[in-house]
Amino acid sequence: MIDLNHIEKYRENNRIEAKKALGGLPHSIWETYSAFANTLGGILLLGVEEYRDKTLHTVDLPDPEKLVSEFWELVNDPHKASVNILTDENVEIEEVNGDHIIVIKIPQAQRYYKPVYIDGNPVSGTYRRSGEGDYHCTEEELRAMYRDADEKTQDMLVLDQMDSSVFCKESVRAYRQRMRISRPNHAWEKLDDEEFLIKLGATGIGEDGKIHPTAAGLLMFGYEYEILREYPRYFLDYREEYDDTHLWTDRIISSSGDWSGNVFDFYYRVYNRLQLEIKVPSETQGPDRIDDTPVLRAVREALANCLVNADYYGRRGLVIIKKRGLISMSNPGVFRMKLSEARSGSFSDPRNSVLMKMFNMIDIGERAGSGIPSILYVWKQQGWNEPTITQTFNPNRITLSLPLEKTNDKKSAIKIGDKKSAITSAKKQLIVVFLTDHPSARAAEIAEYIGLKPSRVRDYLAELIAEDIVVADGANRNRTYRLKA
Repeated sequence: MIDLNHIEKYRENNRIEAKKALGGLPHSIWETYSAFANTLGGILLLGVEEYRDKTLHTVDLPDPEKLVSEFWELVNDPHKASVNILTDENVEIEEVNGDHIIVIKIPQAQRYYKPVYIDGNPVSGTYRRSGEGDYHCTEEELRAMYRDADEKTQDMLVLDQMDSSVFCKESVRAYRQRMRISRPNHAWEKLDDEEFLIKLGATGIGEDGKIHPTAAGLLMFGYEYEILREYPRYFLDYREEYDDTHLWTDRIISSSGDWSGNVFDFYYRVYNRLQLEIKVPSETQGPDRIDDTPVLRAVREALANCLVNADYYGRRGLVIIKKRGLISMSNPGVFRMKLSEARSGSFSDPRNSVLMKMFNMIDIGERAGSGIPSILYVWKQQGWNEPTITQTFNPNRITLSLPLEKTNDKKSAIKIGDKKSAITSAKKQLIVVFLTDHPSARAAEIAEYIGLKPSRVRDYLAELIAEDIVVADGANRNRTYRLKA
């Protein structure tokens, strides 16, 4: 992650923190320990100071072994750190340019260890990382971490204060009809609605011994005004943004009052709009024409993932935007695993496992863990620009951007209009993703990653600088770029 022999090239950022530490272990390293563990992980450098020009330089620690011993003693003390997530390989003494420094690699903590806090108090001792600094977590962020740490997923909760009147009967009827088509002669087909909803996980037995909706059932089949009783910030929003003179040219929102507003109906309303505009050649099987395609299946997978992994207690709601040449899907919440694990599909850890089961029963969503890898594979097969996945904190959000065009190709998979703004947005997102994983980089390095000429990348960087997202250091050939703190 970092080349210690060229440490002067790096800057403090969301993954690197430097401390001079000549007077012993600074107290602030524990805030950084908590912050890195609760965010994306990072490297803590002891024996490294930051100059006025923000460059990093080593100093020689007089007794690094003593500092390491003290660090291990404290990180294993539950009064100092709520949990030790490090192994021996995470803490090393290195010699750089004749100076002895300490390198502490702090991984992102598994969700069941979070929040990782210090000084025995989760309210005052939980931190996250933003830019090149640590910040104190809000109560909202704490609650989200505790929800994700629970062995049971959020949507398993039985809502004792509600009964089956919260369900939209038409949504339940439509779901059962789709299940009959997907799974003909299924054992549940002849059950009445009450028994069917119990089997599906949409209802459960409450502490009073009576049948009540589960959180999953409420989200999937409930009326919007009933869903708001449990999820006050619940909001589903689909927008088509083709006309620069208007905020949107068409919109579907859960609060409109002219439809149920639940997750099931939103999925089909949105997918029907998305698939109408994506022009991908149909497949053939012998003499038969197959209108379903890998691209459409990938779009269904992406939309279902967005709905299944949303934290419906979170802020800003779930937002799907279709622009010229780009579809973006954004939901409240952060990944419950490392982003690299999500991209590899090594395992599945949905935030709402019962919702996932409900979609699976009507053949929406693939086998566990395969969602993101299958989407990336389909996009690669089409020769389109690679989808980007980003997550932000405070508020917690995950955004998947799906470009519907090839690199340097004027033909878009979206039928409508000029694509310039969507292309620019997608490229700029790729630059931000690259600079998130690299503390600083030259335009040529970014250009190689994106697949564009350095001159074009400099144009995008200039826009990001103007938007106060990126900072340039140095001049001419020595100029590098980094995310602004």
